Amino acid sequence: MLRSSSPDCGRLPAAAVAAVALLALALPAAAQETPSAQAFYAGKTIKLIVGLPPGGGADAYARLLQRHLGRHIPGAPSILIQNMPGAGSLRSVMALNASPEDGTVMAHFSSALLSEAITAPERVRVDFRNYAWLGNVSEDVRVCYLRSASGIRTWHDMITRNQVVFGATAQGNAGNVDTAMLRNLFGVKLKQVSGYAGSAEKRLAVEKGEIDGDCGGWTSVPDDWLRDRKINVMIRLSPTLVSGMDAAVPFGGDLLHDGSERKIYDFLTAPERLGRLFMVSGAVPAPRVAALRTAFDAMVADPVFLAEAEQVRLLVTPMTGAEVVQHVRELYATPADLVTRAKAIAAE
Repeated sequence: MLRSSSPDCGRLPAAAVAAVALLALALPAAAQETPSAQAFYAGKTIKLIVGLPPGGGADAYARLLQRHLGRHIPGAPSILIQNMPGAGSLRSVMALNASPEDGTVMAHFSSALLSEAITAPERVRVDFRNYAWLGNVSEDVRVCYLRSASGIRTWHDMITRNQVVFGATAQGNAGNVDTAMLRNLFGVKLKQVSGYAGSAEKRLAVEKGEIDGDCGGWTSVPDDWLRDRKINVMIRLSPTLVSGMDAAVPFGGDLLHDGSERKIYDFLTAPERLGRLFMVSGAVPAPRVAALRTAFDAMVADPVFLAEAEQVRLLVTPMTGAEVVQHVRELYATPADLVTRAKAIAAE
């Protein structure tokens, strides 16, 4: 009897194993991945490399994320910020490339590098299609403004003035692309003074009267400048009209009546629409990327996060990691002739 029952005993464990395997396949991906992500991140610190100096818009968004993202990641890791400005924020991307590819290092940088990687690949030797995008916290709604003391009140005043003086940072930053468009698409007679490390230094230079104005993120414009009318906003580079912005300020795209120039404008401002991007190495294991993306999406919908963003006057218009991937692919698919013309405009 023992011998005759032996085959049945052997078959039962095999059937049980098969059932468990089928059950595992039927479980949602998150249910399978969360335990491993939680085990990996528990007790760890994620380093967030920020490619611009403290005090500017990029740094403000990074520090907002620092305070909220960790509690949405399985294992609740802490997040440490390392500011690493240099080469128009390219230094931070290079630092990410040299970091562990395990999901413990993230990067936040000037989104202007995206278009420059296409127009100037000899300088920005990076293919942004090869990274794992976590998402975009917000469009970088940018404006160009002048000190009220300059006497320039309107867009017409600006384009008819013999000269206006702006500051310049390292090549590749969004502000430099903005000023290149002012000169070469709109005809503003603009002189740039080089040597500023970032937007915070340029704002100080505006306060001191060293320069007439700047282009920068709307959320980075000091409240008292607007309240006390210390500046006049000349142009908004995004079609998005946000709270507190004067609807009479013209949108740059509407000022261009030549179709080809408008396409160039849209290409050069595409990184601003992509805005406040966060990414990890493309070699990070897929389950960890999925866990980080899920955490990012939960963070930007979190009422506590949104309340603080509103309190510190940071716009939140998020994109998912998958949406960023699609936008980056579309940017790389820009026709070569348009890229050539955009390169010439941005470089002059």
